[in-house]
Amino acid sequence: MTHVRTNEQWVSELSQNDPVALADLRTHIRRSILYYLSRERSDLRDRSGQELEQMADDMAQDATLRVMENLANFRGESKFTTWVNRIAVRIAISELRRARYKNFSLDNITADGDLIPDSAKLNLNQRPPQPEDAVERDDVMTTIFQTMKSALTERQYQALVAVALRGVPMDVVAEQMETNRNALYKLLHDARRKLKAHLESQGLSMEYMMRLFER
Repeated sequence: MTHVRTNEQWVSELSQNDPVALADLRTHIRRSILYYLSRERSDLRDRSGQELEQMADDMAQDATLRVMENLANFRGESKFTTWVNRIAVRIAISELRRARYKNFSLDNITADGDLIPDSAKLNLNQRPPQPEDAVERDDVMTTIFQTMKSALTERQYQALVAVALRGVPMDVVAEQMETNRNALYKLLHDARRKLKAHLESQGLSMEYMMRLFER
């Protein structure tokens, strides 16, 4: 059982690399992550308790390092352990997303293939369109897809499809592109700006498209 500490005690002891405080921190983080994996992730219900414990062990290592790296950023606006829990869960979510895309490859995203599967296209708007809007929407989506393929560079195209349409984590895409998050942000910003300019040159303003897909 970990010691009960005030916010100030946690920060003071961890700042001095107190071994007992560090051990208590990791124990608390592991327990928090294990609770999240076993109680709040329905997609992990088929995993055994041993598997979940191993996952919690691995994630707790990273989360403990992240807490220590950001110790100076704790402002005391909540309980220290609550702040730690938020970091731990974010690490867990990030690791689970990375695991989901461990076999993902940008090589499968090329302008020669389908932009996204038909099933994904149907989910771009949750509400079924009115019959009079369906044809217009299909035409607009076709124009968007064709413009992405023709107006963007291969790297811009791959990055935009991976991040914006397929939901691949930024870190995974950046790693595969052998770049960093800041450079990837810049690449995506340039791609979106170029796509917007080309669409507007064809008479498709953002306001028009937003109204069309909100009907």
